[in-house]
Amino acid sequence: MMEFVNITEDIKASPGEYIFHVPTKQIVLCGAFNRVDNTIRVMSNGKLFSDKIQNFQKIKLNKSDRHDMQHSKCKGCQK
Repeated sequence: MMEFVNITEDIKASPGEYIFHVPTKQIVLCGAFNRVDNTIRVMSNGKLFSDKIQNFQKIKLNKSDRHDMQHSKCKGCQK
């Protein structure tokens, strides 16, 4: 089960990470995290937009969800 965690002073979002945008209730792709300007720039439905950090939450996966999302490698890569 996914849990959502508020982004605080000691937690940040990294570019390339999926995060939850609370006002639109969408999972978006983080493009830039700027603590100084208090904004996160994200991509959603092929469009970029920025919003305040407090409008986003990090997605926390439990161990079984994380395992389900892993992809197997091709046989050539397993050497």
